[in-house]
Amino acid sequence: MTYRHAWRDEEVGDMGGPEIICPGLLVLNAVCALLIILFERKNPGAALAWIVVLVFIPVLGFVFYLLLGQNIYKERLFILKKKDDEMLKGILKEQEEWMTAGGPPLDTRLGAFRPLASMLLRHDMAVLCPDNEVEVYTAGDEKFSALFDAILAARDHIHLQYYIIRDDHLGRRLVSVLAGKAAEGCEVRLLYDAVGCRRLPNDFFRPLTDAGGAVASFFPSRYLPFNLRVNYRNHRKIAVVDGTVGFIGGFNVGIEYLGEDRHLGPWRDTHLKVTGSAASFMQLRFFLDWNYAAGDDLGFEECYFPVRDFTGDAVVQIVSSGPDSLGEEIKKGYLKLISSAHESVYIQSPYFVPDGSVLDALTIAALSGVDVRVMIPCKPDHPFVYWATYSYIGDLLAAGVRAYTYDAGFLHAKTVVVDGAAASVGSANWDIRSFCLNFEANAFIYDAEVAGRLKAVFEVDLAACTEVTPAVYAARSRRVKVKEAVFRLFSGVM
Repeated sequence: MTYRHAWRDEEVGDMGGPEIICPGLLVLNAVCALLIILFERKNPGAALAWIVVLVFIPVLGFVFYLLLGQNIYKERLFILKKKDDEMLKGILKEQEEWMTAGGPPLDTRLGAFRPLASMLLRHDMAVLCPDNEVEVYTAGDEKFSALFDAILAARDHIHLQYYIIRDDHLGRRLVSVLAGKAAEGCEVRLLYDAVGCRRLPNDFFRPLTDAGGAVASFFPSRYLPFNLRVNYRNHRKIAVVDGTVGFIGGFNVGIEYLGEDRHLGPWRDTHLKVTGSAASFMQLRFFLDWNYAAGDDLGFEECYFPVRDFTGDAVVQIVSSGPDSLGEEIKKGYLKLISSAHESVYIQSPYFVPDGSVLDALTIAALSGVDVRVMIPCKPDHPFVYWATYSYIGDLLAAGVRAYTYDAGFLHAKTVVVDGAAASVGSANWDIRSFCLNFEANAFIYDAEVAGRLKAVFEVDLAACTEVTPAVYAARSRRVKVKEAVFRLFSGVM
């Protein structure tokens, strides 16, 4: 299926004039602006974006700021039990000592990406897991077939968390299969995001809970009908079976992810199945989120973290980030990947709204002779973000970055591949929301075979793309230019 490109639009008509605002409203709006500047003094980009909101929506924009712009980084949301924390710190200390010594054989396998692995180890507690088999899925039927097979084969426990679960035949099938496993005696825990799943009926998970499974919601509204934490979403997509098999990537649970949405059409995403010790650190991420959301006390019991000799040889780190810290660990991982590139950087993302540091990194790489390519969808599922995305693509073309719009469906993959040797796949987009506001999780993979597969997927996708050349970009309509200019102003709060 081929789509008409959203950027081929008609000319814009009269935009109209500004409304007249009474003096009292202007004074109140100025006070609101000063408060935003005070609250966001360490983040001038966000402050400017919210002041723009105030210009367009006087005073009420400040109410939106209180609902959407509150900062939660000082809250310690995810805390390990003391004994578990000491155990993890012991593992980290051993790996840090090994990284300092630079001992073989793992060091050889990391190659030029050793500094990246070291940074993520030290600053995100992302343990290096050297024994993984990794399978790549780019279609929903393949991914969900593998997931259901793993669930049906479970013997001890099944842990899942998704941002979106739909009340459709796929979502209901998932609940039914999980309920069947719970009835067999498996421990089943399902964590969902309160915003992403806000349209689910109240009894949607009842078959699972009636069968003995447990369900928890992340950041549910305590002040109905308003959710004061609506801006902070647990965007992670993680599934762990028996502590040895893990799934991580971009697919949520809904028929659109099977390509059955008539508006979006075929769905192109990327998800990984990881068999090996990296599944233990997906498990750890799930436990931290689950314990917070469910008020539970799950820890490093052997049944959840089995010791096994795995046969894979892909080195994987599970990296997470969120608004409860100022580290922006996934973004820094992206930046370090780009700076490590000698030959190529291939990026796929449905939402590409980078900050200055990412723009600079990509520009420097392209100007240094690295083949930098960015692929985005040809049509939006969130129009505001799409037009901001398209404006940033324009910034990169002059530096020699090549950009493409994917025409064969909706592109939802969140991947970056560097030199065909290292890659990252997960839930994090290349936008300010994923860098700062959402709780995200990615797998960073140091393996030429896996990275080579992901690079090959990108190259196959190119056949279904239209390249956005400088000439094509310059020829876009005035209406498109206006949309880009307006929505780029709001990119800091999208």
